[in-house]
Amino acid sequence: MTNNLSNTKFFSQIVDLLQSARSNVVRAINQTMVLTYFEIGRMIVEEEQGGKERAAYGKQLLKELSKVLTKEFGRGFSVQNLERMRSFYLAYSISSTALRISKKGQTMSDELQNEKSQTISAQFHLSWSHYLKLLRIDDENERKFYEIEAVKNNWSVRELERQYDSALYTRLALSRDKEKVKELSKKGLIIKKPKDAIKDPYILEFIGLPAHSSYTENQLEEEIINKLEHFLLELGSGFTFVARQKRISFDDKHFWIDLVFYNRILKSFVLIDLKIGELKHQDIGQMQMYVNYYDREVRLEDENKTIGIILCQNKSEAVVEFTLPENNEHIFASRYKTVLPSKEDLKSLIKEQ
Repeated sequence: MTNNLSNTKFFSQIVDLLQSARSNVVRAINQTMVLTYFEIGRMIVEEEQGGKERAAYGKQLLKELSKVLTKEFGRGFSVQNLERMRSFYLAYSISSTALRISKKGQTMSDELQNEKSQTISAQFHLSWSHYLKLLRIDDENERKFYEIEAVKNNWSVRELERQYDSALYTRLALSRDKEKVKELSKKGLIIKKPKDAIKDPYILEFIGLPAHSSYTENQLEEEIINKLEHFLLELGSGFTFVARQKRISFDDKHFWIDLVFYNRILKSFVLIDLKIGELKHQDIGQMQMYVNYYDREVRLEDENKTIGIILCQNKSEAVVEFTLPENNEHIFASRYKTVLPSKEDLKSLIKEQ
């Protein structure tokens, strides 16, 4: 019996080792591919010698290069893909203008070029498919934000696309001043206080409930639990699930909190109440009671104050403002959408705040 248990542990260690090795190989292949495409882009830009001044030469160069590479290596080297490599290099060069050839045709020294290439290569942590998606984002600050968040949260390409389509950057940027928006593009989302972790609206298209169908709060909660992994991604960094329908009791009265999470970054419990329709002032008062209970009866001395989030379909900013105290920093009312709005609808929705 002991020998069998020992063997089982030994087998598991070998399996873990091989799985780790395979993951490392995949990462190495991805990075090598990205670095190679970056270098191809650099060589194309330098060969073009000024690009715009000799546009006709540049187009012909890519056509001929495509034929040579396709004959040698097969698919993957169409003119369009070579143009993407060129764009990738221009977008991710440390200093595009410094790396380009001057009008006189003089290039920087090979030593300086190699040093810059090594520096930029250390910043590539995503797959080529990720970068193809990022290259479609015109705004440089927005592109940098999504790149940082994709690396930090280990987003798949599909999740990166979803976060972009749901306008995560815009939702965060509109609630921040200019300095905080700059910080988003340099560091990604930094959570220092409760408000930093709040979005309005939350996009819950992954739960599969139509926008105008009739459903209950219990059904909404059930669908969120069924898609908990997706919901955690929408909540953001640091959230872990604790409980659903958490009962609290006092004076022979019982109350149930829809969802309880904990944020490891803020070191705070996060209580979420789901509401169908318009937010009422009684809903805010109820959340205030939940938060007070957790602060006084549940949280530990080394934990920060509890955060309350009421997710509703619609809300009056005036009702929220006059129900909560002026110095409120821990209770928030945010809207949610069960379908992905069009970009126009999303912009209008955000501007209503």
